[in-house]
Amino acid sequence: MTGSGRSLPRRLRHALSDVVARVYLAACAALLVWALVVTVGDSSDESMAGVIPLLATAPFSFVLLLLPDHEAMLVVAVVLGALVNAVVIGWCSRALRRGQSPDPSS
Repeated sequence: MTGSGRSLPRRLRHALSDVVARVYLAACAALLVWALVVTVGDSSDESMAGVIPLLATAPFSFVLLLLPDHEAMLVVAVVLGALVNAVVIGWCSRALRRGQSPDPSS
């Protein structure tokens, strides 16, 4: 249990239930699908479409690029980067809507 009486999974669900976080996740999913379609359709193997979803999910997705070199690692990096960023966005959005300064004791 955390100091405010809510468990970590509950706090994550709460942050991801924010509208702004869900819009961000939808945009990242659309960019990832677009990049995969463009890359599969390009026969020259010179497509740079995968860079766009990586930039949209930075900085966490850049850390995950250190994973082993495999085609699926781009998808893993973008998905996990989008989830981490969506949690931060949801938390910030709710904190701004509350309009209260953070409690220094927590």
